Amino acid sequence: MSYLLRLHLAAGLAALTAGSTPAPALGSIPMGPDLGASTRAPATILPVAGPALRPGAAPPAVRPVHDGHNDTHATGVVNAVDPAGHKINLSHDPIPEIGWPSMTMDFAVAPTVDLSAVKPGSRVDFTMERAKGGLYEVRSIQPARKAP
Repeated sequence: MSYLLRLHLAAGLAALTAGSTPAPALGSIPMGPDLGASTRAPATILPVAGPALRPGAAPPAVRPVHDGHNDTHATGVVNAVDPAGHKINLSHDPIPEIGWPSMTMDFAVAPTVDLSAVKPGSRVDFTMERAKGGLYEVRSIQPARKAP
């Protein structure tokens, strides 16, 4: 131990023992405010399946749901039409623009679209746009231009 370190330790010990109060026990000296138990939550790893999550695999490609376009075009077959409720049920082809596979679903139809000429069983081209609630709404519909 160096001479200066011994001198500082001796001076510190002398300062602790000088005075009328006894020196506190070493373990009872507070080192700072007691903040209680740690509030840090343990890290959580969410299990997600897929080849891109294996060590060394490339991360999955991020594809925007909508590339800034206001509308999406698709083709499908009309299953049912509800002109009074402005709804239509379509079995549509894949829509890669928004990452949708082929499926059958109900769509709300804009009030400006005339559904009186749309018949179940007909193949149609339609344009849809994401409405305020996040769901897509059919904005236009016409007979399909080409056969499947």
